[in-house]
This record gives sequence, structure tokens and C-alpha cells, in this order.
Amino acid sequence: MEFIRQSVPDVVLIKPKVFGDARGYFMETFRQDQFEAFIGHEVNFCQDNESKSSKGVLRGLHFQLPPFSQSKLVRVIEGEVLDVAVDIRKGSPTFGQVVTAKLSAENKHQLFVPRGFAHGFVVLSESAIFSYKCDNYYSPENDRGLAFNDSSLDIDWQMDESAILLSEKDQKHPSLDELPEYFDFGINYYE
Repeated sequence: MEFIRQSVPDVVLIKPKVFGDARGYFMETFRQDQFEAFIGHEVNFCQDNESKSSKGVLRGLHFQLPPFSQSKLVRVIEGEVLDVAVDIRKGSPTFGQVVTAKLSAENKHQLFVPRGFAHGFVVLSESAIFSYKCDNYYSPENDRGLAFNDSSLDIDWQMDESAILLSEKDQKHPSLDELPEYFDFGINYYE
């Protein structure tokens, strides 16, 4: 596997080695030893999630408050998405910065989104199956969100906003400067 730090270095793009022949392909999608050696700390994934969405569906930008914050390791099994992570750690030198990556069944790339980041994706293909590992359980009481169209973030979702489909919940998220709760860059949320 190849691990590539992104413009916000805590976010990591992972390119697995794919071995293909006339029968199909094989790849390792996760190796805890290599993963932890690269990111420099332990991550214990405990919940796997999967969603299927049609073109234009945008899920996000989501996060959970501590002590229920989550890291996510995301990938696409079918189709293509634009995946987005936003640094919401107050005091971080990259606070408010956005990382985007195209993830698809074709490129088989994955993105590691650490604790302290809001995360979301929009489906670019006719449909997509999106899979992700989380290192903490879903906690509805601590589930929060950030507005996908916050002008201060200037995210290019690669489609017209009128084509984006949102849940009722995702239509109501505040902008970054309106967030009532943040993560603190000086706290290690993995301890």
C-alpha cells in the first residue's frame, strides 16, 4: 500500500496494490500494522458502515463530538464520489482547510479522515456504494454537522448546487463560524 499525506497532513490517501489478471483482481484493503506505522498512533476500528446513493446525493459534512469522535477510513466499492474532509480543530494551523479526493471503484483509493475533521461526500456517478470503517460507535446524541455550502470553505463539489440532494438533517447544519462546538488542536483525541 502507498500512503500519501494530503495538504492537511493528518488526512491520508491510501492507494492499495492491485493484482489483476484474466480472472479479476485481488488487493488488501486494510493492514493495521502498515496503517498504524504510517499514521503514528493506534486506531481501533470497531464499526463498518455502507451506503448506496444515487447521483447528486451529498452526505455530510458530519462529525461526532468527543468523547464519541470518530476517525473514518473510507472507500468506494461501486461508482465514484468526491470525498471531502474539513479541519475543525480550533488552534490548528490548517483550521478550516479542505481536503478533497475522488474515490472510485476504478481507482480503489481510500481516504483516512482523522478525529477532529468534518467529513462528507457527493456521488458523481449514476450511483455509488460507499464503505467506511469507524473507530468509535455511532452516537446520535453527539452527531453534528457543518454546512456543505459554507462560503468560507469554498468547496467545489463538482456539480451545480441545484443538482445536490440532501437529507433534511444535512440542510440545517451551521457554517464553520457558527459551530457551537469545536475540537481543540492541543488535545489528543486518541487517548
